Amino acid sequence: MSHNTIGHLFRVTTWGESHGPAIGCVVDGCPPGLPLTKADIQPFLDRRRPGQSRFVTQRQEPDEVRILSGTFEGVTTGTPIALVIENTDQRSRDYGEIRDRFRPGHADLTYHLKYGSRDYRGGGRSSARETAMRVAAGAVARRVLGAGITIRGALVQVGPDRIDRAAWDWAEVVRNEFFCPDAAAAARWEAALLGARKSGSSLGAVIEVVAEGVPPGLGAPIYGKLDADLAAALMGINAVKGVEIGEGFAAAALSGEDNADEMRMDPDGTVRFLSNRAGGILGGISTGQPVVARFAVKPTSSILTPRRAVDRFGGEVEVTTRGRHDPCVGIRAVPVGEAMLALVLADHLLRHRAQNPDAPAAARLPRN
Repeated sequence: MSHNTIGHLFRVTTWGESHGPAIGCVVDGCPPGLPLTKADIQPFLDRRRPGQSRFVTQRQEPDEVRILSGTFEGVTTGTPIALVIENTDQRSRDYGEIRDRFRPGHADLTYHLKYGSRDYRGGGRSSARETAMRVAAGAVARRVLGAGITIRGALVQVGPDRIDRAAWDWAEVVRNEFFCPDAAAAARWEAALLGARKSGSSLGAVIEVVAEGVPPGLGAPIYGKLDADLAAALMGINAVKGVEIGEGFAAAALSGEDNADEMRMDPDGTVRFLSNRAGGILGGISTGQPVVARFAVKPTSSILTPRRAVDRFGGEVEVTTRGRHDPCVGIRAVPVGEAMLALVLADHLLRHRAQNPDAPAAARLPRN
């Protein structure tokens, strides 16, 4: 199996390499009759696009998407949707020095051991360049989910510096270059990342993604758990080394009383939770509360400091990575995380409708 596809009913297959002529994806299983044009996709790509600030790679890619199939007169037809983005600013010469060398922290060695060869230009298939197509496909998934489900993401930690959650302001996310909901933290991160870039180093990050308006019932009890699929999708983003749902690892420090999300009944019969430590998922099935997940991104492995490594001939060498790289890849991972959440939710929404088309749209119970 090629393992380039995610999803069951809503399926996305991506293709292409960092320094190839183009990257693209095929979205299969999208229902017919949904409005979809380039204008529905491009804004999400623009949020991820490189070269927009001092804190991301300076590779200049317009990331302009083209819809090749699957729509007619601005509406989805139910057939596969093919999307493509041309690569326009490759500088393959930057990677000539590591043609035969395996960079620490990269997939160079593992690709070589698995396939016997690798595209050393920017990491080839393992490059985060591929995530542009996940963002494009995520825009299609948002059309499937509809306006009632809102997906947002934010950077909540850079290096060891975390935001003040009491200062969380979603409006602030669009006002700074870090997708940060805390203005004071964004100011601190600016200084930290400028220092990291100047020294040729990098910093890691934690991203939080939230989906509101998710109906109850998405997911399945055993092998189709919503949180398991979401964790796999987020873990599949380049450089991600950890994922948690709701309280995540912090739940281990709580008592059973503190961790349990107590419930009451509203007058209209809606179940109201008094907290959301479960992150909107219980037993692998959505509760109707916001779905909350976080993922940790390691520091960018491409740094200017020489690191000890080996080459494909068995020699011990030192590697210094040249080229244009993000001092914190977690910044541009925010729209990617949103996209992966959208893909998983769209797939599970279609699965849920197929199995239980009469399921309630909210967590309501009959009143005695």
